[in-house]
Amino acid sequence: MKERWFTLNGHHFFARTWGDPALPPMLMLHGFPEYSGAWEEVAQELSDQFYCVAPDQRGYGQSYCPSGVENYRTGLLAADMAALIEELGAPVTVFGHDWGAAVAYGLAMFFPHLVSRLIIANGVHPVPFQRAMAAGGAQSEASQYINALRREGSEDYLAKDDFGKLLQLFSANMDLSWLTGDKLSEYKREWGREGRMKAMINWYRASTLVVADPGKPVTDLPEMDPTRLQIKCPHLLIWGMNDTALLPESREGLEDFARDLAIKEIAGADHWLHHQKPNEVAKAVFDWMA
Repeated sequence: MKERWFTLNGHHFFARTWGDPALPPMLMLHGFPEYSGAWEEVAQELSDQFYCVAPDQRGYGQSYCPSGVENYRTGLLAADMAALIEELGAPVTVFGHDWGAAVAYGLAMFFPHLVSRLIIANGVHPVPFQRAMAAGGAQSEASQYINALRREGSEDYLAKDDFGKLLQLFSANMDLSWLTGDKLSEYKREWGREGRMKAMINWYRASTLVVADPGKPVTDLPEMDPTRLQIKCPHLLIWGMNDTALLPESREGLEDFARDLAIKEIAGADHWLHHQKPNEVAKAVFDWMA
């Protein structure tokens, strides 16, 4: 692993890289509450064929961390990474997980000339996800943590007791046995950087997605133009089947937005599949490409 700094739209961003810079680049986008180091296991598997570049996204780790919710709109987050792709030499393969998947989808939809292939691990396209969260059913119930995170002061609550509350949320009904020892210390170091916890939560506050209360469907949703939200490049979705935060219903109808879609389901893994089964995740990528 090597460290690299980028200046993107006038702001400084930190990244970790694996592999030979002469290889085709792969941009790897982490989610909440992770950072660039989250990709280490998978990147080591992929680095024989890709130059893997994993940035700390806006508000995370050592990268640019502005104050104010308005600075974390998805359009700005995608623009950061579009600038990074330009630095790497477009187009590239983009691999996103969780919130990183939201940015990856944004890149594929609004900067299609920059994305040659799109790979998502337990992440969701905004339209199927919004439908599921608004329905008042199982995904609405599973997504109630989003409303909790959006509340004022949630970042202080999560940081209490040496980030005990964050770890409790992080592991809710899922396997966090991979996060121990030095790795846990590294995560706490990143969470503890000044302003980062609030910035991480501001991604949720800036989002326009609506979470219905269980049993109370929401029908007056913000308009989404499906013609602008198409994925035109080849798309692979890798799915840990034991995920309790993102349920299978959150991906229903994805094929309407991604005509060149392949789905690989991984048993015995949950939302943190890239930590739990990095070999299988990497194999899914190589098999799909072959």
